[in-house]
Amino acid sequence: MKYWIKPCIFLFCCISLSAYGEEGRTSVEKTASFALNDSTKVGSTRFTFMFWDIYDAVLYAPEGRWQDQPPYVLTLTYLREFSGSDIAKRSIKEMSRQGKYEADTLSQWRSTMTDLFPDVNEGDKISGVFDRENVTHFYLNGNLLGSIDDKDFSSAFFAIWLGEKTSEPKMRSELIGE
Repeated sequence: MKYWIKPCIFLFCCISLSAYGEEGRTSVEKTASFALNDSTKVGSTRFTFMFWDIYDAVLYAPEGRWQDQPPYVLTLTYLREFSGSDIAKRSIKEMSRQGKYEADTLSQWRSTMTDLFPDVNEGDKISGVFDRENVTHFYLNGNLLGSIDDKDFSSAFFAIWLGEKTSEPKMRSELIGE
């Protein structure tokens, strides 16, 4: 698995977006547009645990249609503070529910995500872009955090919300527009 940070891509993204005058669009919509060329919102939902609102989720895909293949963008807008290590820990718990990944692989992914994911505050947005080359790029509030070049990781990560074995089937239905 390769892990690297690509600040030049983000810089290119910012220059390209400002050159095309996309005033009025959120940074997440700009990220989705840059990543997907003509992507639009497919669906959105709010994740609540017991009585706590945790995050709002929005799925973007080309032409606003869900197809169970990349490219697409999933954005979570956090409604509470969380540590990056807690986000990684919960992500691995959900990824392991799928039952097809070995403990060593999950441990490696957890370590990578712990290094990559920052602590988030209320209002912060983390966007995961699953591109056509099966690489996942993570952004915090429109700024590139890094990329993970591992198709299995990407598939397992996005399956947390979009997979048929998700722990939140209602959330999946709302995101994919069912």
